[in-house]
Amino acid sequence: MKKWSIIFLALLLVLSSLSVVLADNNGKGKGHGYGNDKQKHKNFELGVEVLLEDEKELIEDKNVGLITNPTGVDQELNSIVDILHNDPDVNLTALYGPEHGVRGSAQAGEYVEYYIDEATGLPVYSLYGSTRKPTPEMLEGIDVLLFDIQDVGTRFYTYIYTMAYAMEAAQEKNIEFIVLDRPNPLSGEAVEGPVLNDEYSSFVGKYEIPLRHGMTVGELAKLFNKEFGIGADLTVVEMDHWKRDMYYDETPLEWVLPSPNMPTLDTALVYPGAALIEGTNVSEGRGTTKPFELIGAPYIDSTELASALNELELPGVDFRAASFTPSFSKHAGELSHGVQIHVTDKEAFQPVTTGVSLVKTIHDLYPEDFEFRAENSEGVSFFDLLVGNGWIREAIEEGSSVEEMKAKWQEDLIEFKEVRENYLLY
Repeated sequence: MKKWSIIFLALLLVLSSLSVVLADNNGKGKGHGYGNDKQKHKNFELGVEVLLEDEKELIEDKNVGLITNPTGVDQELNSIVDILHNDPDVNLTALYGPEHGVRGSAQAGEYVEYYIDEATGLPVYSLYGSTRKPTPEMLEGIDVLLFDIQDVGTRFYTYIYTMAYAMEAAQEKNIEFIVLDRPNPLSGEAVEGPVLNDEYSSFVGKYEIPLRHGMTVGELAKLFNKEFGIGADLTVVEMDHWKRDMYYDETPLEWVLPSPNMPTLDTALVYPGAALIEGTNVSEGRGTTKPFELIGAPYIDSTELASALNELELPGVDFRAASFTPSFSKHAGELSHGVQIHVTDKEAFQPVTTGVSLVKTIHDLYPEDFEFRAENSEGVSFFDLLVGNGWIREAIEEGSSVEEMKAKWQEDLIEFKEVRENYLLY
């Protein structure tokens, strides 16, 4: 009898241990794939969710125009287009699409013309190409414009300027403008890189902000509205329970591609610096499954480049020699050699410093083959528009160190940080 009692107690101990393990693992690996437990984020709400649950009076009994794309979803991945279209209290009147379109089907630089959305029957107007700013005709009968698009935290991502142009148009037509806020996927703390020189203003950098701005779209809207004189009747519907130190994988949100070449959070992490490669004759990995993480060209020695970059001991990043053949864009169909950027510590990682170091290293190793994109009639290269000035290209060509460049951009960056403080919501 004593023997059976011992066996019974042993079984109880085993079952108890298993229950602890199961409890610890409950919820892990579910949902968005980054291993977070959604329960600890149960109070998190996006701007769109706060609007519909607590501030719906902002849009009730009004003709609503909606600027959005596939990222305009709630936490259950329901499209804001469908939510508003099916809500009897909301009169959704028109849709407006940024670069890549409302449904996200267009590649970079591809113009999307006016059409009727098949799912809703609503008119869809393009805010890209020749109509970056809504015309008065596009806004006819609209009482309030909603903006709900996921940004990626980088100055040269065009959606934030679509927002700014729409704010200007709304101000001119006395239309209310509402931004439904979303997280900065790179967190809202780190700010890095040169501040745009206004002489280099373009659709990939309209205002004097740094490459990594550390702000949400709602905060940017407030800053644009006041600091750059837009003066729109602006309301920002804030998120609930988002904190500045949160990266996207620390929220309960699924990653929805903001654009065709932004497939993952890893892409967004490297983008503020790696996208500077777009201003050169080196492939930024478009046409591969790892855009902006794979960098290369037919003339590069991948082992040599990886070794040179790793010797720099840049924080939070390793470089692996890699070869790839882009299916489209630069060097399409050509075997290219270079590196894959592996972020090992996202909080230590400095994407802009890494991007400038990458451009400089390739320039120095392959001076006979490397080229910046051609200058226009005013002597400005696309690289200059991306980086926001003309002096960094000159500094690279003259052999200056990255540390010297960083020292030069610090003064403007410090000034921006002081201004930025006035518009932070979280």
